[in-house]
Amino acid sequence: MIMKQISIICLFFLFCAGASAQETKAELYHPEADAKADIENAVQKAGREGKHVFLQIGGNWCSWCLAFNGLVTSNDTLRNYIAENYEVVHVNYSKENKNEAVLASLGYPQRFGFPVFVILDGQGNRLHTQNSAYLEEGKGHSAKEVLSFLKAWSPSALDPKSYQ
Repeated sequence: MIMKQISIICLFFLFCAGASAQETKAELYHPEADAKADIENAVQKAGREGKHVFLQIGGNWCSWCLAFNGLVTSNDTLRNYIAENYEVVHVNYSKENKNEAVLASLGYPQRFGFPVFVILDGQGNRLHTQNSAYLEEGKGHSAKEVLSFLKAWSPSALDPKSYQ
């Protein structure tokens, strides 16, 4: 009888802990967000700070999108390089909000699947669209390939003074 009560209490606490964890799970992409305004704000900030804008397009339903974000936020080299060179915007694509007008203005990057990355300069000009498949290695994204990609489209890489 006591073992049954203990088991029931343990199950109750496990259930409560699981429900609490689900409630506090942070969402990376926000269907309700105004992607156009978020991008415009990032472009303005990037322009002031001499950075580019890194658009990560995908959704919370996309395990590759979440894994990519996990890589770039947990790897110190990638996280620091992005912080120094880019303003990041997560643009949602989901059944709730496909952001069709924004994606049309970016040349329909969704044609490459998800996640897909778009680089804008500090004036909002589209510089590059990147299929994330080119950044994969094995069963995930390669930190080496991601860093190479980020460096290739950084402000300094596109600055003519870098080549004098």
